[in-house]
Amino acid sequence: MHGGTLAVHGGALALLTLAFGAVAVRGVAEPGVALAFTVLIALGECVRITLPGDREQAPIGAAGALAYALLGPLRGLPTAHGVIQVVAVTGAGLLLALVPALLSSVLLPRGARRHRSAPWRDRARWDGAARRLLGAGFAAAVFQPLYNSGLVDRISAYGPAYGVFLTLVAALAALCDATLAAVLRRDRSGLRFPAALEDELRSLFGIGTAITATGLLVSLAAGEVGLWALPLFCAPLLLAQVSFRRAAAVRATTGQTIASLARATEVAGYTPPGHARRVADTACAVGRELGLGTRELALLEYAALMHDVGQLSLVEPVPDGATALLPDEEQQRIARLGSEVIRRTGVPRQVAEQVARLADPWSGRPDEDGPAVPLAARIIRVANAHDDLLTAARGRGVGEAVGRLEVLELLRLGRGRVYDARVVDALVRVRG
Repeated sequence: MHGGTLAVHGGALALLTLAFGAVAVRGVAEPGVALAFTVLIALGECVRITLPGDREQAPIGAAGALAYALLGPLRGLPTAHGVIQVVAVTGAGLLLALVPALLSSVLLPRGARRHRSAPWRDRARWDGAARRLLGAGFAAAVFQPLYNSGLVDRISAYGPAYGVFLTLVAALAALCDATLAAVLRRDRSGLRFPAALEDELRSLFGIGTAITATGLLVSLAAGEVGLWALPLFCAPLLLAQVSFRRAAAVRATTGQTIASLARATEVAGYTPPGHARRVADTACAVGRELGLGTRELALLEYAALMHDVGQLSLVEPVPDGATALLPDEEQQRIARLGSEVIRRTGVPRQVAEQVARLADPWSGRPDEDGPAVPLAARIIRVANAHDDLLTAARGRGVGEAVGRLEVLELLRLGRGRVYDARVVDALVRVRG
């Protein structure tokens, strides 16, 4: 684990230990309410979803934890659970959700266990649990002392000012969660922290908004209708999860289409085996080095996988599929032909635009006759040239280490004329 992940997990574990110890000594305030929220959080953890960029989220569990953290009056009567009990209840719900996974891992036949990782080895689960625990603790630490001291009553616990106050606290909790998620994502995927934080902040306008709104509604409605607010206002969020799952299925289909197109050039003998995958891996490594976010990296990977589709229109294959060794005019023609094929597949249009421009020369400034070459196209051109030149070096019998140095030197010679100097420098850092 990296330092950021250790800090998040260690902080969550220390806070949970403190909360359980304090509750064990002092007892549970309003045990029926605590039990209801524990069960809601546990059920929410059992129906997690995976969002774009491999983000794992438990919308109902997160909304339930936020609602308990912001719970003031319940059916018109004041509550007194406090910050420590919010952490303890959230932690209990998170741990309770592990029971079905633990039972299935024990009861499954031995052969089936090999294809299913144990829950304690699921890093995404623990990352998400630590985030939700710390996020709920943060929201409770801001709201509960003010509520229990009576300061919130002076604002008016039933007027519009109270709703505004809750909204501000929920917004701060969402920012806290986004920051924690960015730290964990940086350690897990290698993204730079600013890019990871930007991705997480963007996600707040999707399912994050629904989670925050549901938590607010449950905490506000519980003041009037009591615990019936939990199922009443969490049901729409469950339906939203179904929509997200369908969207994920569509994305999976798109990924399969892209993988098939990428393999087509290899099966037809136009490119060496694994060329598209190697170019995509190199392009994504360079993109991360340059600070691209998750969405930009996904589109970059799609375009890199399909960058050679235009070769299928050639009568005679290019030797070893090395388009980087062709004249610029021929490279541009192949790129445009590939772009036309991609436009008819339903892949995002940005991918086709990136492929269409990837053979355009880079002068270091916007083109006089059109817009600047997209950064993704510049990255793919360098990544493709890197793999083509390495393949050519191997064909001449050059050793791997010598070949890499030779290829990097050739790319450096094209800095600022053929290739973007910033991209070449990033490639040297990640592949040098």
